[in-house]
Amino acid sequence: MIRPSDSPSSDSSSPRHVAIVMDGNGRWAKRRKLPRFAGHTAGVDTVKGVVRACVEKRIEVLTLFAFSSENWRRPRDEVSMLMGLFVSALDQQVKKLHENDIRLRIIGDRSAFNPALQKRIRDAESLTRENSALNLVIAANYGGRWDILEATRALSRKVAAGAMDPEDISEQLMVNHMSLRELPDPDLFIRTGGEQRVSNFLLWDMAYTELYFTETLWPDFDRAAFDEALASYASRQRRFGRTSEQVTAEQGRTAGAAAEPGENNQAALHRVR
Repeated sequence: MIRPSDSPSSDSSSPRHVAIVMDGNGRWAKRRKLPRFAGHTAGVDTVKGVVRACVEKRIEVLTLFAFSSENWRRPRDEVSMLMGLFVSALDQQVKKLHENDIRLRIIGDRSAFNPALQKRIRDAESLTRENSALNLVIAANYGGRWDILEATRALSRKVAAGAMDPEDISEQLMVNHMSLRELPDPDLFIRTGGEQRVSNFLLWDMAYTELYFTETLWPDFDRAAFDEALASYASRQRRFGRTSEQVTAEQGRTAGAAAEPGENNQAALHRVR
């Protein structure tokens, strides 16, 4: 089974799943002659604004790259500060997320975190498990290659145990062992800060994702900047291997089927745009 966002009939002008690399906190602070910590703190406020916008726009999933597996290479004091900020955010924001019907999920290799942080993560996920207004996914100590390796290892163990044959391994079985297995693939990827790369983020999941890069630094990524990214997405035609003519024809059929009784085709086409 193909996950929803890979479906060839996916022609909505609004993404179901937005994934973001939140880049530029350090440079934002440097330009203001502030310590890097100030940039990361300001970045947390931006996260709150984007989460609110996603709820208002009925976006189903927001995945944020908070800490990559490569970020351990940063100076020790910055890593310690980022871990402290992560713990603080969990302590201060989880209750608010729950009150606003937002489900929190953490993906990544948790084994590198201390037991207290691992417990906080489990408790936060348990508290918000039944919420449905938004799936907020935080990628922490995450890497796209790690994700693929973990899925491959899990399937390899099943083959070694005789539970399945190598020929039984399919794309869907891989999906079933990935971190985002219960969620649609990202429709829109946003990277702030001017760099134009995905940086080992959701490598499997973003095969058909629309990419959007902006020079805006993450702490400055406000509602207007987010709306610009969404407008760029809405202007694109997602073909999933088909021709433009095929997509246009399908959109016409969808518009006709969606038209109310007595509504002419012109009105129907206008209504679905």
